[in-house]
Amino acid sequence: MAVPASLEGIEKVWSQVWEQNGTYRFDRSVTRDEVYSIDTPPPTVSGALHVGHVFSYTHADAVARFQRMRGRAVFYPMGWDDNGLPTERRVQNYYGVRCDPSLPYDPGYTLPAEPPSRPQPISRRNFVELCRNLTELDEQAFEALWRHLGLSVDWSLTYATIDDRSRAISQRAFLRNLARGEAYLADAPTLWDVTFRTAVAQAELEDRERQGNYYRLTFHSATGDKIYVETTRPELLPACVALVAHPDDARYQHLFGSTAVTPLFGVPVPVRAHPLAQPDKGSGIAMICTFGDLTDVLWWRELALPTRPVMGRDGRLLSEPPPGVVSADAVAAYRMLAGLTAFSAKAKIVELLRAAGELETEPRPTTQAVKFYEKGDKPLEIVTTRQWYVRNGGRDTELRAALVRRGRELTWSPEFMHSRYENWVEGLSGDWIISRQRFFGVPIPVWYPLDDSGEPDHEHPILPEDTALPVDPSSDAPPGYQESQRNQPGGFMADPDVMDTWATSSLTPEIAGGWSVDDDLFARVFPMDLRPQAHEIIRTWLFATVLRSHQEFSRLPWNTALLSGWILDPDRKKMSKSKGNTVTPMALLEEYGSDAVRYWAVSGRPGTDTAFDTGQMKIGRRLAIKILNATKFVLRFGSPTLLAPQVAQVTEPLDRSMLARLASVVGSATAGFTQYDYTRSLECTEQFFWSFCDDYLELVKERAYGEPDDPAVRSAHTALALALHTLLRLFAPLLPFVTEEAWSWWQEGSVHRAAWPTRQELASTDDSAESGELLGLAADLLAAIRRAKSEAKQSMRVPVAQLTLRGRAPDLATFALVSRDVRAAGVVREVNTAEADTPLTPEITLG
Repeated sequence: MAVPASLEGIEKVWSQVWEQNGTYRFDRSVTRDEVYSIDTPPPTVSGALHVGHVFSYTHADAVARFQRMRGRAVFYPMGWDDNGLPTERRVQNYYGVRCDPSLPYDPGYTLPAEPPSRPQPISRRNFVELCRNLTELDEQAFEALWRHLGLSVDWSLTYATIDDRSRAISQRAFLRNLARGEAYLADAPTLWDVTFRTAVAQAELEDRERQGNYYRLTFHSATGDKIYVETTRPELLPACVALVAHPDDARYQHLFGSTAVTPLFGVPVPVRAHPLAQPDKGSGIAMICTFGDLTDVLWWRELALPTRPVMGRDGRLLSEPPPGVVSADAVAAYRMLAGLTAFSAKAKIVELLRAAGELETEPRPTTQAVKFYEKGDKPLEIVTTRQWYVRNGGRDTELRAALVRRGRELTWSPEFMHSRYENWVEGLSGDWIISRQRFFGVPIPVWYPLDDSGEPDHEHPILPEDTALPVDPSSDAPPGYQESQRNQPGGFMADPDVMDTWATSSLTPEIAGGWSVDDDLFARVFPMDLRPQAHEIIRTWLFATVLRSHQEFSRLPWNTALLSGWILDPDRKKMSKSKGNTVTPMALLEEYGSDAVRYWAVSGRPGTDTAFDTGQMKIGRRLAIKILNATKFVLRFGSPTLLAPQVAQVTEPLDRSMLARLASVVGSATAGFTQYDYTRSLECTEQFFWSFCDDYLELVKERAYGEPDDPAVRSAHTALALALHTLLRLFAPLLPFVTEEAWSWWQEGSVHRAAWPTRQELASTDDSAESGELLGLAADLLAAIRRAKSEAKQSMRVPVAQLTLRGRAPDLATFALVSRDVRAAGVVREVNTAEADTPLTPEITLG
């Protein structure tokens, strides 16, 4: 059979065929027990995909393909996470604009021909329209790459986290949280990014080391004694509300219950005891400011201290002095700090303290871990704001314990990742802030009534009708009101915030499955079978999804979590867009071929960090080409047995041995996939395949070219057909393009809709250890013959004049079963055997 053996262009060809034939279309007529549903991660649409995406998404796709071949109807959707800060930042940079919510909507707005030198302010609605336009372009590019990679997604099952259905489901889930008391509005200390001007949740924090200084300030006790306090943030001195020391610290026990006076501002503050104070840190006594860090928040809350805010949402000190700063000198000192950034205010207050003689010694350098928003460039501040929260167990021990139990119900692959989840849940210190002071996101579906003086009543929010969802309070009027009443006394105002992107992403099983909008579909796919994701977002996406499902359904959202590791660059550092060390995947797919890149990807086990290695891709390409060549070799015989091979026709011991070994590989590969260890499946299949090509094909080649009516020849043809039929299916989930190409040369339909191979297909062969080892014995002898010829620098076709085998009688009898094929493959003219009490040992004499 004349067939081409090339990888060029097969991705485009087969992607089109799969789409035209609906090869991966989900069958929603089947029952839940026949479905395998996947909660696909919706990639963030904010630029380009990188090679880490290719790595992790290939893992999930391999599992999807395996389950489909096992007879399951695979629900494999694709979403686009297109709201949130990354998209806003990309739109701002791409178009040269910034959002100004105070501006009116311009229906005729057009972008300038050239990006302006300074960002152009536009209305919120115009800004959101630009976000939608750009994300749609990005989504098209993402889909093209995923198709090129060979993801077996049902492309009719796509969604975007900002589309109407996603917004309706997100808002409905929030309103149900609110009705059950799980969501609430509160004024509280909030982690705040001064660049993005938005609240930040605990899960979005990261510590970064920064150089700083300890400054030794002089407070004064009621009796006039000096109290030395060391701090890295002297600019927060006007926000000081107390001093705190450990209750067992004898140096300060006499001060507990008294007051001290702050330098410069002369404000009396209490001296309190708290077990979290560290006697060995600095001078052992600390000032509590509202707020310098999360410990300040904890002390402020537990000691019931007043609030004395000084930091504004723009990262500058407020224009007016805080409560308690009242004397003329204190107000004058504060006026010199007002409006300054934290950095400038620090320099100024150090200058003032030094001039007043209240700075003891020179600053002492230190390195400290400072909290940043994971996407931010400046240290976070803590400001008091009104925000929406969802209860997450951070302040509820019963809920926390329930979420820990949920984690123990979940199957983790790999299992050791479970501890990351549990440690996160146990370490939660507060509820989840879900409101964000941004523009491109799912609006908080709430309005507030205004009293006769125009003040909002936050205690009695106005909620939309369920049938009206999704709503945008900034442009939609609430029930019972007219648009003309917006922001008018006696009217209403919109909640200005949007939801955190995780508040929507935490509902991906509900969004993809059609919760509350397609009950029939939801019943067939939920709870889902698999959540594939990166391990670093266990604390955000995985935890939040478990939380929302627990609150709404009192159960897990899926049965198994499959965690991918990181991709490491040549310096063993994590590849990420923020580090600038990522690789664009399309060029790799075009250079090496998609199957080659997939080969590299599935070589990385779940949860294991894997090096970016084009060498592995080259090996994968070589494997793919070899699959085509091996298929071409098998098909050249054109025997009728190729299309309908019957295992009963395999009569020769060598052939039976090969199939017995293959049956064992089928068992191992199946077990690997069942346990989400696709790497194990690849390894055992690939190892057998190379032995099949290098050993079995060479051993059987001479016999296979014989007369088709010869039973021994028919045995060879049948064994070759059975092996090829099995191997293509074993490789199919991992290397989908080359296996489909090879399959199409001699089989009907798609290999990806063929049944996964079973050991029972090869059941009539003797799969005992001896039968499986027969091929190994023949291969070892052929290798010895080849080695002798190579060492003699002779062609492999040079005859062996004599092959003498010495060994035990059973071994010699075993050899006799494969003697014909070994002699033919090694071009051996004469074989002599002699019994000896030793392992089988060949002596080779070349002709």
